[in-house]
Amino acid sequence: MSEHKMNLSDLKIDKSWSLFLDRDGVINEKRDNDYVKTVEEFVFVEGAQKAIQYFNSLFGRLLLVTNQQGVGKGIMTHEDLTEVHNYMEQELLNFEAEFDQLYYCPDLAAENSPCRKPNIGMALQAQQDFPDINFDKSILIGDSVTDIQMGKRAGMKTVFINAELENPEHADWVVQSLTEFSSLLEDS
Repeated sequence: MSEHKMNLSDLKIDKSWSLFLDRDGVINEKRDNDYVKTVEEFVFVEGAQKAIQYFNSLFGRLLLVTNQQGVGKGIMTHEDLTEVHNYMEQELLNFEAEFDQLYYCPDLAAENSPCRKPNIGMALQAQQDFPDINFDKSILIGDSVTDIQMGKRAGMKTVFINAELENPEHADWVVQSLTEFSSLLEDS
């Protein structure tokens, strides 16, 4: 069951809106104490492709924003990550779903990099690349407190995906999956 603090229909979402999505735990299954380093380790969360297809029909921009410190730790390379992202994009095309752009931060958490969530560097880069992005008309979907913090710091609405429904009190909505959020949007 979802938990939400505002009515989605009040937002009047249309093509002037942007949707920012985290990757691990949102689009693909999160690996316990590990990183998705290869195409074989990338497994879509059930229903994610169809939800992204629906989001494409509703939002003007769809953007991926993901921390990938496995690169900074030397566990994987930029090329490994590019291969995983290319695979994800190819699979999404089978559903006529796509992102306008993928952003990732390879920096370590300890570095407090401006690009690493909860900082808003990736959102600012997206806005620089796509000047039509208005954070007041943006939603960020993530499964960690740092995702929600990034969205809030940038002035976005936020959706927290958490199977246990432990709500960081500042998220605007809490759902169990992209599928559940797409259903809420369809019903609004």
